[in-house]
Amino acid sequence: MSLSQSVENILKAIYDLQLGDQWVSTSALADRLGQKPASVTNMIQRLARAKASLVDYTPYRGARLNPTGVKVALEIIRHHRLIELYLAQTLGVPWDRVHDEAERLEHVISEDLEDRMAAALADPRLDPHGSPIPTKDGQIAAVVGVPLSEAPMRATVRVTEVRDEDANLLRYLGAMGLYPGAEFTVTGREPFGGSLHIRFNDQDLHLGEEALPHIRVAVQT
Repeated sequence: MSLSQSVENILKAIYDLQLGDQWVSTSALADRLGQKPASVTNMIQRLARAKASLVDYTPYRGARLNPTGVKVALEIIRHHRLIELYLAQTLGVPWDRVHDEAERLEHVISEDLEDRMAAALADPRLDPHGSPIPTKDGQIAAVVGVPLSEAPMRATVRVTEVRDEDANLLRYLGAMGLYPGAEFTVTGREPFGGSLHIRFNDQDLHLGEEALPHIRVAVQT
């Protein structure tokens, strides 16, 4: 199935926002894509009316992917995350730069190149940011952990995933060594939604409140 880059982007956005089979509002999609709501609504309506439809649409409720749409979205996500990992591991591209490169390349790589990258990387399960890579047959593992903002005080936690869209956040965390797999202890928090205090590598560090929802952690027992 040959799709335009704009259609592939909107399918990815719906998948990311729909949380199972929930409806996604066109305003939420417009915010995610940086487009006007009217433009997004028009595109969704066209996709829903297409003969080989990938999207269900209901006015005032929004859009959600049908099973075929989910399969296509997962294929695009597989391309993206494989490219990120290949760039990071094989070419040494920093983890804060691979997302933008993958955004461009995910739309143009062939299935043969996808297979070759997967083989070269030994069929990996996670990208550089800890996000699960969908399998060739369209399966994807559940994301492990909870947002760091929900971690209990005094708990020792392990970073499982960091959202990859914000390069500044990735550079900030990378400078502290907080990559997936890093373990630290939550030691306190400033009042009124202030920064989180952690103990990592024998250092006391502070994480700003805006960063916390973008970092997933698993509580160590």
